[in-house]
Amino acid sequence: MIGRGPGFMGLFSRIVHLPSRMTDNPIVSSRPRVSCIICAFNEAPRIGAVLAVASAHPLLDEVIVVDDGSTDGTAEVVRRFPSVRLITSPSNQGKSAAMAKGIDAAHNEWLMLLDADLKGLAPGHITALAAPVLSGAAAVSMSLRENSLLVFRAIGLDFVSGERVVSKALLGDTLNEIRGLPRFGIEVFMNRRIIARRLPIAVTHWPHVTQARKTEKLGYWKGMRAEWRMIADLLKVTYPLALLSQTFHLFSLRVDHASRVPFLVRIRKPRGNLA
Repeated sequence: MIGRGPGFMGLFSRIVHLPSRMTDNPIVSSRPRVSCIICAFNEAPRIGAVLAVASAHPLLDEVIVVDDGSTDGTAEVVRRFPSVRLITSPSNQGKSAAMAKGIDAAHNEWLMLLDADLKGLAPGHITALAAPVLSGAAAVSMSLRENSLLVFRAIGLDFVSGERVVSKALLGDTLNEIRGLPRFGIEVFMNRRIIARRLPIAVTHWPHVTQARKTEKLGYWKGMRAEWRMIADLLKVTYPLALLSQTFHLFSLRVDHASRVPFLVRIRKPRGNLA
């Protein structure tokens, strides 16, 4: 189980002090260098809780927030965390364009991508997401939140998860292409590159972590319209059958690792959230 106590420190210790058989790997033989990128639009009520965890985590060398034209004081909340680098956009351009800015600004070889509206995030969740990649067990890590859609929890993979660890090399040479994507096309675009390179994927179960639904942020009707706009963006990037194909191919690339959990644990009804 992921938590805040000795389990977290034990896992961190295993990442930093790896067995001798892995010391010839240049990625894991020295202090991890991970840049965390968080894209935010009007997330003032929520982003502070995420930054309180990310900004203090020993595995994250830098935390970058791209404020995508927020009008609710998101930037002011970010400025309460002096170690966090803030990049602001004068207008809202969408997650894809914001992500391109964050990737371009990142200094390190590894990127941890986090959504700004997570609830229940703890240090152990970040450690567990980073561990498979930093230990060399996988090339990509993706979260499976407690309130991911039931179908995603059942199969053990959320193909549009916003919480990932990837190499900057996977995306760094495609920034112009990313800027031209639909507003919410970045995850599907990233999936295509992961599949094309046959990169091993670790899916990390995140108990107690949920993502605020758009209906919660905007009210029911505005939230539903925003959800449908996001789905429309996904369909602009690829066709519905291709989305099913992506899920199948990503599933085939999963690897076993310490944070995988049984089926019955994954499908438990989220507490206080819709499945």
